[in-house]
Order: sequence, then structure tokens, then C-alpha cells
Amino acid sequence: MNAVVRNTAPPSAAGAPPGLPAVNDATAPDTVAAAPPPTMFGPRVLVPAALLALYVIWGSTYLAIRVALESYPPFLMAGTRFLVAGGLFYAFLRWRGMAAPTKTQWINAAVTGTLLLGMGNGLVCYAEQTVASGLAAVAVAAMPLFAAVFGGLYGQWPRRMEWLGLAIGFAGVVLLNLGGGMAGAPLGAIALLVAGMSWAFGSVWSRRRDMPPAAMNTAAQMLTGGTVLFVGALLFGERYPEGPSMVSTLSLIYLAAMGSLVAFTAYLYLLNTVRPALATSYAYVNPPVAVLFGALLGGETVHAFDLVAMAVILGGVALIALARERRT
Repeated sequence: MNAVVRNTAPPSAAGAPPGLPAVNDATAPDTVAAAPPPTMFGPRVLVPAALLALYVIWGSTYLAIRVALESYPPFLMAGTRFLVAGGLFYAFLRWRGMAAPTKTQWINAAVTGTLLLGMGNGLVCYAEQTVASGLAAVAVAAMPLFAAVFGGLYGQWPRRMEWLGLAIGFAGVVLLNLGGGMAGAPLGAIALLVAGMSWAFGSVWSRRRDMPPAAMNTAAQMLTGGTVLFVGALLFGERYPEGPSMVSTLSLIYLAAMGSLVAFTAYLYLLNTVRPALATSYAYVNPPVAVLFGALLGGETVHAFDLVAMAVILGGVALIALARERRT
């Protein structure tokens, strides 16, 4: 029997990591797929493997960004990552026969790519020059709170449980910014807040626009967002380092290949295979994974106050997600 699966919850509502544009439900096509015969590479194997890839790879990108920043300036590093990944992804999709975006879709993808990647990811990279990678991941986890507020601009005001989740989540944001890890980096804290707001507004805005199909949408956003980041790098006078360290260069390659291509392929597979709540569960797993990577591999200090703030933020986000799933 053939099954028709539609993604009813936008992935962007769960909070995308700083390496990937969101895929919006308004542009995700219905997927018609026949049930495959049971094999060793069936859903029983591929679903756990894809989830593990999202949890580990996307959780590790925050530390990879910090390591890459040891040699590369923030906007130039991010621009290189997305132009390379976006160019390869776009070429692959065109080779597979997918139509190129229309002029209107390119314009809308450029606006969204500027908000999500140019400002969202670019400011996360800027902030990680002074803020620990784990704390940056916790701050990014607050993005759904801003998305819920911006939804009111289009008449989708939060309901009672969502308002409760917003109050709890924003209390966690306040705690995070008052904690030991963020208090000493005011510019980094501001950059992360603006990044979250840009990411949220771009996600909400794009759902009501004519965007390319899901995979092509991501490739177009990477290309346009990467271009914006390169322009920003030129305006700030950034230049490629003459002798970058090997570990920084490997981190940049890891971000482009694993963070933006491999993990995203796993993400698309999950969106068309499992319920949206499971596909977007990385939003709750990535912050503690990032904190763990930062502490164990990056030598970052984690304050108890910061852990409490993370729990409060994720609790607020979970309430919002639960309320929206009940509404759906």
C-alpha cells in the first residue's frame, strides 16, 4: 500500500542548528512512497542512524565553529562553508533533474538566507569568539520562543499553554544572560539574541512566500546566505589567513561536509519517514550535546547557573511544541 506523508509541523519551529537553513512545511511537497521490503537498510536501521547523525553531528557543529575560528574570521569562515556546501548541493540537485528556482523563488530564498544564515549563523559565529560553544547552543535553542512571538504578526497569536511556555522560556534566556558564562561577554550575548530573532523571523516570513521545493530551498539559501556573508566579510575587512592551522581547516571542512550535507540528508530522510515531533527532536538534544562536547573536548567551563538556564529554556520550548501538536 502506498502512503502519502505530509509534514504538518515546520522544522523551523523547533530551532535549526547554526549550520542549516530551515525547511518550511509550506514548500515541502507531499511524498508518495511505497513501503520498502524489509532489509538491513530499512527504517529500523536508517531511522536510528539518522537520528544519531542529527544529535551528534549538529550538536558538535558549535564546537567545530569555535575551533575553525582559531584561524578563520567569523563571516569569511561561514561564507566559505555555505557557498561550498550550497554549490555542491545545488549542482547535485540539478544533476538529478530538479528544476532551478524561479526569479521570485531566488529573491525569497535570498531574503530568507540573509536572515537565517547571513545574520543568524553569521552572528552565532561572531559570538563564539567570546562565548563558549555550549552556551551558544543553549542561546540558539531559544529561537522557537521568538518564532512564536513573530507568528503574531500574521495573526497566529500564542494560546494559553504557549504563553506559559514563552514566559518560562524567556525567563531561562534572562537567567542565561545573567549567568557566569555570558555575563562577561555582552557583545556576544547581544549577537546571539539578534541571531535568534533573525532566525525566527526568517522562518516565519518564509512560510508565507513562494519558496523553492524543500531540498532546492536549502541549496538556494546556502548560496545566497553565503554570498551575503562574503560581502559582510569584505565590509569588515576580513581576509583568509596566510597559515591557517590544520585543525581549523579540518573543522571548516567538517562543517561544510558533515554539518551542512550529511546531517541535512539524514534530516530530509526523517522528515519523510517519521512524525515531525521525532524529526525535530534534535532541538532538545543538540544543546546538552553541544555543552558536553564543549566541556569534554573544548575545555569549556560550564556553570551550574547555565545548566539551570538551559533546562528552563528547553522546558519552555517543549511546552510550546506540545501546545502546537495538540492544536494540529
